Amino acid sequence: MATARSFWKGHLRLALVTIPIRLVSATASEDKIALHQVDKKSKQRIRYQKVAGESGKVVPQSDIVQGYELDDGNYVLLEPEELDKLKLTTRHTVELTEFVEACSIDPLYFANPYYVLPDGDVAEEGYRIIRDALRATKKYGVGQLTIRGRENLIAMKPSGDGLMIETLRYASEVRDADEIFDGIGNEKLRPELVDMAKQLIEERTRKFNPADFKNHYAEALRSLVKEKVAGGLSTEVAGGDEQPSGGTVIDFMEALRRSTGKGSSAKSSPAKAKTAASRQKREPVKRAPAKSPKRKSKARG
Repeated sequence: MATARSFWKGHLRLALVTIPIRLVSATASEDKIALHQVDKKSKQRIRYQKVAGESGKVVPQSDIVQGYELDDGNYVLLEPEELDKLKLTTRHTVELTEFVEACSIDPLYFANPYYVLPDGDVAEEGYRIIRDALRATKKYGVGQLTIRGRENLIAMKPSGDGLMIETLRYASEVRDADEIFDGIGNEKLRPELVDMAKQLIEERTRKFNPADFKNHYAEALRSLVKEKVAGGLSTEVAGGDEQPSGGTVIDFMEALRRSTGKGSSAKSSPAKAKTAASRQKREPVKRAPAKSPKRKSKARG
């Protein structure tokens, strides 16, 4: 079995049967091109801070809580511990509470796919039994699962030699199609035009292969970046090391140098900067003659 990094571990429960499982994302982000905002003049990365709306002061993460806004503009503040208590029942267990026909779930409800793997050799037999039973009955198992703090409705189905979970949108998250399409007319169409459209569809019908479709924007962006690099148009940008994002390529040699205190002398670390600043405070400095204060101009009424 290929090694895959799991982001969730728990148990799959079916009546009295409990099987250890782990989840692996079924989608990859390697094809995404990470772009960062940079100050064109200073060549520094743009950073965002969480600040209080009125005072503008930076708020530490430990002081930030969730708030629900009421109709009168007031807020109900919710502590992390209070929210965690609401999610305990399905945090580490996927319980299949019912089974439905595979074709009975509207594709509009499907959200994110995850591969399900047995967690350990002991779990494999029970895992395969559920997989084969779902395949034979052409049913989906339905239940709930907490992922990243959110309780999701899920459908479990066979996928190749294994199982897959797809998160489902709740009914309240899907807009009523009848309301959206209410303004479209229902007058009778000319049969010959419909026949021509049907013929065109038949002529272009083939087996779907996602590899036949390319992300033209991503390819064009890669080409543009390569052209600029080849033309010597890359530039050093400061401020990209303090808070690396998921799209940053890590320079391990530079990280090792910094860890051993042998980093580039051109960039002093924050700790060194603080030491230098404190040293400067301790050393007496010659003061320049004080300038006479300028008169403050009165605000115009």
